[in-house]
Amino acid sequence: MPGFELWSDKERKEVNDVLETGILMRYGFDGSRKGIWKSKELETAICETFGSKYAQLTSSGTAALTTAMSALGIGYGDEVITPCFTFVASFEAILSVGAVPVLVDVDDTLTLNPAAVRKAITPKTKAVMAVHMCGSMADMDALLAICKEHNLVLLEDACQSIGGTYKGKSLGTIGDAGTFSFDFVKTMTCGEGGVIMTNREEVYTKSDGYTDHGHDHKGGADRGADLHPFIGYNYRISELHAAVGLAQIKRLNEFLGIQKKNHAQLKNILAQIPEVSFRRIPDPEGDSYSFVSWFLPTEEITRAVVNEMKAQGILPGNFYWFDNNWHYIRKWDHLKNSITLNSLHPDLKAQVIHHASKDFAASDGVMGRCISTAISLVWTEEQIQEKGEKIVAVIKKVLSEQSVSL
Repeated sequence: MPGFELWSDKERKEVNDVLETGILMRYGFDGSRKGIWKSKELETAICETFGSKYAQLTSSGTAALTTAMSALGIGYGDEVITPCFTFVASFEAILSVGAVPVLVDVDDTLTLNPAAVRKAITPKTKAVMAVHMCGSMADMDALLAICKEHNLVLLEDACQSIGGTYKGKSLGTIGDAGTFSFDFVKTMTCGEGGVIMTNREEVYTKSDGYTDHGHDHKGGADRGADLHPFIGYNYRISELHAAVGLAQIKRLNEFLGIQKKNHAQLKNILAQIPEVSFRRIPDPEGDSYSFVSWFLPTEEITRAVVNEMKAQGILPGNFYWFDNNWHYIRKWDHLKNSITLNSLHPDLKAQVIHHASKDFAASDGVMGRCISTAISLVWTEEQIQEKGEKIVAVIKKVLSEQSVSL
């Protein structure tokens, strides 16, 4: 990851198709666009590639999550269970529809702990948002069973796991709806963009309208003839962004193959150290291989390794999420204090503060020991070997200094 690393004439060709028509908007201007409909093409390609019956493109992964929740009827008074290790967009989207983000612990999969999900369910719980972090999947069998038992919506935030699967099904297509992000650093990119995938026609129809100011898109070539069955917003993708994605999705298997090869080589090097363990993957064959996520025995050792990697200039590309401002509850002071530009209802604000300020010691015990190494598509075998050996040398140095037996 990401796809921008292998930018090519294929992407330029698709973008130039749009530039030659001058029609950058995905809707309307039928006569001027000369049959060029990149957004429609990409939605069809997404359905064919990932096995979803319907796909609706959006301007971002965040917009996709917001749209999906609205289409699924999630809103005021509803609680949505989501992990405390995710990207901030997950809880931002929940708040955007007026629902309550109920953050719960993760386990050694780096995703939702099913036991924590079950414990967090209340009469107000409407949905579980499974976030497939760092390229790999949550325990979908367990989450599906919980949602079925309690009649809950299952929404997959698969924004970081494009190309991953679970028991033969593409991540993002297993629940009631799923989302991808196509931002600049994803395995396939549009520059900016996202998509809602679903097998439920009513969810698709609502998503289609919601992303375009509520247009029902039944007016044919005349947008002014469209009706507006409900209020929507402008979460449209542009034809330029869709054009980039159309080239990238055709190259997805190429990207995934490189990731798998590079991932295996680096993981084998790190596995030389007995004190290094790796994240648990519910379906190892379904990993998208965009990260190698590995654990050290203690937070103290992990911090020392991170600090030594930084001192040696080899930390870039290695993520210590425990201290990361964007991805782990520990640094989300704006959420813990419910700091928003628009005023929230006092009850919602109180619930946000309550759920963000709970004890996440179980997750701290996991995340404090975890480092994730992003897999590059442009590494050579020699570069991977060098990178791996440098990381191994740092680990051995730290372990030796802390008197941990090798």
